[in-house]
Amino acid sequence: MSSSSLGLLLRLVHQHWTQAVEAALDEAGYGDIRPPHANVFTFARPEGIQVSELTKLTRVRKQTMTQAVEELERLGYVERRPDPNDRRGRLVFLTEKGQAVRPIAMAAGRRVDENWAALTSQQQMDDLRTALRRLLEQLQ
Repeated sequence: MSSSSLGLLLRLVHQHWTQAVEAALDEAGYGDIRPPHANVFTFARPEGIQVSELTKLTRVRKQTMTQAVEELERLGYVERRPDPNDRRGRLVFLTEKGQAVRPIAMAAGRRVDENWAALTSQQQMDDLRTALRRLLEQLQ
């Protein structure tokens, strides 16, 4: 690759990751899940989470997150319930169908890790993970 732009490299590597997870979900019968939905599955909590909190955690626009939640609700992966601590708020919960997605996506992610370590080395992957984690901590 001729470009050394870190942003471009991160985006292209992320696309490979996303495609691998999408393929695993599709193979498992969850072909209706799209990449923007990943933010909901990643950050949903057993006790529920407000869309505004999902928006903060994922750093996407509220409109984008609301649309993802609405789509997942129509597809049966999440449900919204009243927030007992905020009478105007609603919490997003994964349904049983939604909870079944996580282990499949996580297993696909582990396979990507293993494949990438085989292409480079486990040490390089560990170093990359450490560097990215440190950078994220400093940015937050």
